[in-house]
Amino acid sequence: MTNSRREFLTAGSLGLLGVALTQSGGAQAPAGQPQQPTPGAPPAFGTAPPVGPEVTPATFAEAEKLVQVEMSAADRATAASNWRMQMAPLYERRTGPRKLTLEDGLAPATQWNPSLPGIALPAASTGFARSVDPHTPLPTSDEAIAFAPVWQLSRWIEQRAITSTRLTEIYLRRLERFDAQLHCVITLTREHALAQAKAADAEIAAGKYRGPLHGIPWGAKDLLDTAGIATTYGAEPYRNRVPAEDSTVVRRLNEAGAVLVAKLSLGALALNDIWFGGQTMNPWLLEEGSSGSSAGPGAAVAAGLVGFAIGSETGGSIVSPTMRCGVTGLRPTYGRVPRTGAMTLCWSLDKLGPMSRSVEDTVLVLRAIHGPDAVDLACVEGPHLAFEAGKSVKGLRVGYFPGWMKEAPATDVDRAALEAVKKLGMVPVEVTLPDWPYDSLNLILFAEAGAAFEELTMSGHLPDLKAQVPDAWPNCFRQARFLSAVDFVQTDRFRRKVAQEMARVMAGVDLLLVPSLRDEMLVITNNTGHPSLTMRAGFVEVAEARSDWAPDPAHPLPRFSPARRVPHGITLIGRLFDEGTIAEVGLALEKAFGVVNEHPAGFA
Repeated sequence: MTNSRREFLTAGSLGLLGVALTQSGGAQAPAGQPQQPTPGAPPAFGTAPPVGPEVTPATFAEAEKLVQVEMSAADRATAASNWRMQMAPLYERRTGPRKLTLEDGLAPATQWNPSLPGIALPAASTGFARSVDPHTPLPTSDEAIAFAPVWQLSRWIEQRAITSTRLTEIYLRRLERFDAQLHCVITLTREHALAQAKAADAEIAAGKYRGPLHGIPWGAKDLLDTAGIATTYGAEPYRNRVPAEDSTVVRRLNEAGAVLVAKLSLGALALNDIWFGGQTMNPWLLEEGSSGSSAGPGAAVAAGLVGFAIGSETGGSIVSPTMRCGVTGLRPTYGRVPRTGAMTLCWSLDKLGPMSRSVEDTVLVLRAIHGPDAVDLACVEGPHLAFEAGKSVKGLRVGYFPGWMKEAPATDVDRAALEAVKKLGMVPVEVTLPDWPYDSLNLILFAEAGAAFEELTMSGHLPDLKAQVPDAWPNCFRQARFLSAVDFVQTDRFRRKVAQEMARVMAGVDLLLVPSLRDEMLVITNNTGHPSLTMRAGFVEVAEARSDWAPDPAHPLPRFSPARRVPHGITLIGRLFDEGTIAEVGLALEKAFGVVNEHPAGFA
């Protein structure tokens, strides 16, 4: 505002005082002369000029249904009497006169720090050791090459058994061939990719090998800015959006020598698997969506269309498509990877992480993209990313929730994974959490997401989004306007209390083993910021297609007889900034499960 708050409120006070004096017959200042305030009188709430539509006690009676607060008739009358002077002016920034713009890159002043005072972060070695080269010869078929994990592809490139250009052409052909079935590509970056691959080959031939991602083709979830290449958020209103600069993660992968072959689909504005080009499908079961919101990365990695991909998670968007598509997804600790140049959905929850075909691949990628960039203020240095392939996991304490293992969504695959933990010499430890309303934490997601896309909501462009069902973003963003600010603060306090409980649980174990789609743990760990590793552990049979969307009786999901065989995964939850331990355990379990090398029929 042009005037200070004191000046604004004083002016409002004088206006009301003048009305009061007129009504009471009191003295008035001469015409054209402002009433002088009494010296030393402080400003008061509820004395601003009235703004906005008329508000009556009946307005509050209806609003009580939204906020679950009951007032007496006298309370409503009092609230209505000065709402337009006390509360409505607080909307000035939004309703006008709009004197400022909140830029897309402007983060809230408050920040979530997952590290609690007095809780020491895990001490880890500073070493990073990848697996020993098995000297596997290059396969004769392009399909076998395409499905190889990054750790193997990198050995072939380093030894010049294959060029980056040839590998890039293999993936480009597969992307062009299979996208009609999967709908996972928003923008194919053919010329850009071949130029990067050619540069990588020249450097490697000259003896300048940058590391295990050099020359490896990858796909970016299309919420990562790429200079001169469209970044659409999967949403119609942003379809023609072309950023001028690379996001930090893209820039770091460029510096590592990786080759961007495609911008991959995401559910519009990072929700589920429907975007403006359709629905991204699961390569293992083409009658169902690939889950989201990292829908394209999940499908493309599973179908062998990219070496690896970068996804994002706010409330399950890496875990869920990783499960559905049978790949491996690492959701890093909140604050481990900078989000500069990535679409903001929720400042205090968004995370970026790798999705690939093996556990070791995920830490190879994380190593290249983690660490602060001096722009994303929530991204911190954190402990060194330590990892040692093949390190003994004997004696590690693995926490699990006994009740969760006995009921859905846990399956025999989850229970077999717990037995595998024992066989590998790790020690299962029963853990518990209080019976609290954890889903209420989603108020933070809805409020922050509503704020992030306020302009889209207020400008009337939400109807342009493809998905318009009650549980899609358009309805959520509109509903979020009615959330209570008081409840937001109380929920934020609850979040801190939940973080304290997780600190207690993690103090007694080295990691947790949980059913991947257990709602409480998805909500809890996304809010507390703990890292997770989701990986294929076996297969289950489903008689009905699965969906991220609320059931719709008018559009029943496809049913199958006989039932279809699909991958099923488990999730490891690590201590804050201890991705190395869950990766080391994941690598041991990956070998024990022996299911990572099976690929979806029709793509292999």
